[in-house]
Amino acid sequence: MLRKIGLALVGIIVLIVAFPTFSLKLAQWLKPAQIKTQEAAVSMYNHETGQIIKLPMNEYLLGVVAAEMPASFPVEALKAQAVAARTFIMQRMVPGGVANNKHPGADVSSDPKEGQAWISREEMKNRWGPVKFMEYYYKIKWAVDSTKGQVITYQNQLIFPAFHASCGGGTENAEDVWAASAPYLKGVDCPYNADPNPDRQVTFTLAELDQKLKTNLSATPVVAGNKAIPVLVTKETGTGRPKEIKIGSKTYPATMLREILGLRSTRITWEIKGDKITFTTRGYGHGVGLCQYGAKGMAQQGKDYKQILQHYYTGVEIVSMD
Repeated sequence: MLRKIGLALVGIIVLIVAFPTFSLKLAQWLKPAQIKTQEAAVSMYNHETGQIIKLPMNEYLLGVVAAEMPASFPVEALKAQAVAARTFIMQRMVPGGVANNKHPGADVSSDPKEGQAWISREEMKNRWGPVKFMEYYYKIKWAVDSTKGQVITYQNQLIFPAFHASCGGGTENAEDVWAASAPYLKGVDCPYNADPNPDRQVTFTLAELDQKLKTNLSATPVVAGNKAIPVLVTKETGTGRPKEIKIGSKTYPATMLREILGLRSTRITWEIKGDKITFTTRGYGHGVGLCQYGAKGMAQQGKDYKQILQHYYTGVEIVSMD
């Protein structure tokens, strides 16, 4: 029996390592009422020092919120980020939760590529300066303390609280970005987005694009009006974003194209003039879950953190683990 249990655990670990999106599905199995959050100490791998350090839960959360959301945002937006951050770490601390196999002995890493960013008090001082430090530190501390023990659940299970900077007007379905789907990670309209500069442009010569994508656009004949037509959307997501884009003779997932070209989002349009192509993107990030600039806009309109979270995470509840 022990051997069978061991083999099952090994299987889960292999799935998480080989398929990161499996952790999204695994998170849906976890019951929330298994650890008192205020009693918990977080073992965090500091990716800058290479050391594992233990932090009280609230100190960890304060560092995450400070790293992940501008401290100038309204306090209700910061509260929403704090609850999302608490939900994320609790997934990794409840019995049977999402394991951190890359850094044995740690619950989580401070590397944002592996989960949530985190900064220390010293880094906060350097980032904000001595004048703003006290204001911002206690503002974020209030956001964490006033949501004590609260997490996000869907049908009594902890959710995977995906978030991003700016959706550009509407969030995306999880299954259109990753391999896994989740009933609470569905695209929603976002008329609240308070991003002051949602649109960005990046220009490449066709030769530069050929080099990055291994295409042959620079040899494509130019048609009337000095406009070439080798680029088109072949598939859209359920919310209308490009899902697959054909460039020359090759077709790319929009998520892959974003990564290769260093674009800010998959909400992409383009224009070709002469031997150059300009990509225009709206928003910043993968577009799934909580939109941080949308949270800012909702808070500015008088919405509280629960209303913010329940807008971006479909059908969820905010519950206390304490």
